[in-house]
Amino acid sequence: MKKIYQLIPLLLMAVVLTGNFSSCTKENTGPNGGVPSITYIRVTEPMKSDSLLVGAYQGNLIAIMGVNLQDANQIWFNDQRASLTPTYITSTTIMVSVPTVIPEVIDNQLKIIFANGDTLKYPFKVLIPEPVVSNMTSEYVLAGGTATINGDYFYKPLSVTFQGGSVGEIVSVEPKIIKVKVPAGAQPGQITVTTNFGVTKSNFWFRDNRNIFISSDPFSGWWNASYVVNYPGTTQVPAINGNYFRVTKKLGSWSWNEFAGGPASAMGDISKNIPDEAILKPALYNFKFEVNTVKPYNNSIISFNVGLNSEVNSAYKWNPPYDTKGQWQTVVIPYEEVVASYEAAGVKLSVNPAGYWTRVLCQGPGDLDCDIAFDNFRVVLKTLKK
Repeated sequence: MKKIYQLIPLLLMAVVLTGNFSSCTKENTGPNGGVPSITYIRVTEPMKSDSLLVGAYQGNLIAIMGVNLQDANQIWFNDQRASLTPTYITSTTIMVSVPTVIPEVIDNQLKIIFANGDTLKYPFKVLIPEPVVSNMTSEYVLAGGTATINGDYFYKPLSVTFQGGSVGEIVSVEPKIIKVKVPAGAQPGQITVTTNFGVTKSNFWFRDNRNIFISSDPFSGWWNASYVVNYPGTTQVPAINGNYFRVTKKLGSWSWNEFAGGPASAMGDISKNIPDEAILKPALYNFKFEVNTVKPYNNSIISFNVGLNSEVNSAYKWNPPYDTKGQWQTVVIPYEEVVASYEAAGVKLSVNPAGYWTRVLCQGPGDLDCDIAFDNFRVVLKTLKK
């Protein structure tokens, strides 16, 4: 009997241990039957912890809130895998940064893969801005030439559509630069850049033929028809819009060198192309032209008369240095800066239905070994009217 009584405590102890193990096993299953789930996603800033998210930008740190998340092994946003930090993973929270690499396959899903191979998906967008189209290195490029578009958020796959519906052949893409071959059907007007994340039209015109007030097609003005380079023809500087003018000579310090222009009576109807609104509200407009410095513009001063009723030789001064290294570039100058220089000289602009005085004058300190080509002087709106 003594041996039987000794066995009873042992059996009781076995029953107690079995009960504790079973109890522990049940607790380890966790809430929701141990199945992982996401309740919501929020920002990580403590003061904004109640700000729930349905999407986030690349690189943003987010907090995934839920249950049974501790065994998370991988997290994917679309087709991009995020980098996980073990100390940022608990049963109820995962803190993770949205990958900075641009997804190519977009399903707007966040996917968690757990150590046992199970997968949990949750709707979540990676917010990537639509493309920004800032400018073109040259707004004039012939068909078959390569145009350079500057901006931001240029992510493959993308397309560039020109006015008229022709699509350019993409040469190269960087986040801030697109190089595209201009198609044969490209027409003057806006360009459109399309990515997986949006569609953006340029706020400028490609081959902008609006409001041109100095042109060489045909030549008009008082001075220097000999500077005009006729198109077509074989020259060192390729044409971008028919004829252009090019000055190739050595200019002495403070020598007087008129490149183009004249009074309205000599310029003809082209002198009337500056809009009345530009004269009245210059802050709404830009002064633009194309330039090609075969040799650097590194001395003297080039002055522009734009929208005047008579000459102002001391303004507006476009100071050196400037060097396009033998390529055409578009120069953009806020027209209010030009007008401010005239007002500082005591001249106020006024609308003139008969047209305006224009001039491109080179006079300033230092000798200039000049080889510069110009084309398409114009005054156009900064923001296109819808």
